[in-house]
Amino acid sequence: MDMTAFKEGLKSALPIMAGYVVLGLPCGLLCQQAGMDWVMVLIMSAIFYSGAGQYMIPNMWLAGGPIISIIASVTLVNTRQMLYGASLSRFCEQSSKAATFLFGATVTDESFGVNLARFENGNWDVKRATVVNLCSQTSWALSCVAGTLIGGLVSVPTAIASFAMTSIFICLLCMQKVNATNVITVLCAVMGVCICKVTGLSGPAILLGALIGMAAGYVYSSVIKRKEHA
Repeated sequence: MDMTAFKEGLKSALPIMAGYVVLGLPCGLLCQQAGMDWVMVLIMSAIFYSGAGQYMIPNMWLAGGPIISIIASVTLVNTRQMLYGASLSRFCEQSSKAATFLFGATVTDESFGVNLARFENGNWDVKRATVVNLCSQTSWALSCVAGTLIGGLVSVPTAIASFAMTSIFICLLCMQKVNATNVITVLCAVMGVCICKVTGLSGPAILLGALIGMAAGYVYSSVIKRKEHA
């Protein structure tokens, strides 16, 4: 890879890398509280990138959630990666299979947005996009490791670190368009979680609430579409 492509990719990745330092440190703290050492955190961050998913694992573990519920919840959250791949695949037609595989395997939420905008504006290729991905993921992994090491030296209240996960989802929620479908989805998801908590289903509450919200939003949007085509 030529240095020009690397420099341009790194320049585009710098804002993401700075943000990942802020988010990665508390994630590492949570992982340390859940009993993970820095080697485990490094491996997980390197081969299983999912900011929200990686926050969910220690949070749900510390809350006493069952393993099956944790796996199902993280899997559900990570299905968005398939949409990222499908959206970016049209820009990989001129690249080799190896380059395309590396690019697709290292896409993060934020690098997806940056690369998609660059691809659509032109003068961007898979090499530069992969640099954005790898730099972003490296920043995330190292920040999580640093958080784990800090957690072993300094006692940090878990509640403070775990709020970072809540803030991520609040940010994602604020980025959504305000329409009837999304409002119904959010309200039904919240109600689903509350009902699960009240009835004693604390473990799978998040997963069940998310499924209830998605089902409600899908049913509502399907009804609206039928009416429009009637």
